[in-house]
Amino acid sequence: MKTYLYLSLLPESLVASMLPPEEFGNYYAVGTKKRTRGQAIFFEIDPDFKSDYFPLQDIEKRCVPHPDGQPKRSVYLSIYRVLEHLPLSALKNLYLVTDDGRVLSIEKQEYQPEQDKQLHLYQETTPVSPRIASNLNPLDFCHYVTDTAQPVSVPKLVFTELQLNGLATDPIKATTDNLPYPNIDHLRDCLVGLQEHPEKPTKTVIRYMFRDILYRTVKNGFFVGSQKEFFFYPFPSLKELEGKHYAWWRSALTQGFGF
Repeated sequence: MKTYLYLSLLPESLVASMLPPEEFGNYYAVGTKKRTRGQAIFFEIDPDFKSDYFPLQDIEKRCVPHPDGQPKRSVYLSIYRVLEHLPLSALKNLYLVTDDGRVLSIEKQEYQPEQDKQLHLYQETTPVSPRIASNLNPLDFCHYVTDTAQPVSVPKLVFTELQLNGLATDPIKATTDNLPYPNIDHLRDCLVGLQEHPEKPTKTVIRYMFRDILYRTVKNGFFVGSQKEFFFYPFPSLKELEGKHYAWWRSALTQGFGF
């Protein structure tokens, strides 16, 4: 049986499995007996990448079929500082899994920065998970957060941009309709602060991610980068979601509806 490698983001871990991505995503979200459920987000990793940090030599002896011939579903190889030690060039497709196990695959594309000056809301996922308001576009935000010259930084980062609607340009007067975020007044205060003090490029809205990402709030996609590399995984348009990915989108719309 073929062996796959995955970088799970929730939580951060390197996992070997005999399940291909869609089957792995379903298993990771709901298990084998469908008695649990939870969102999953992961990258497929190039199985040929080399590393002295991870125990890749253990895969051959640990990731083997069960005695009854069933595939080995998951073997954890690392649960600490995984992204930091993975070459970003080894990342393949990104997979977004709803809490009932439906899987959406996204390919990386070249990122084109928006020309309009506006405010942004980012949900970091790995290796840290605060929610950050910023006046920096995704590329500049990534460079800022991974800059070791800053008092606080990370070597690499995975994050997504969330919708702000009218707050992105007018955080004082714009309505917050259809923005299902907690502490919305605090979010507005953070955005106003960024507008009034542009010399400070970020403000923390929530210190850590305490619930799943609501896929319906994703603005443009997911990003992963460092000081030297930057990759963009675009979220499908509403037309694509309603046409090509209807079952996944329907599940995503009901996920965490009481958030």
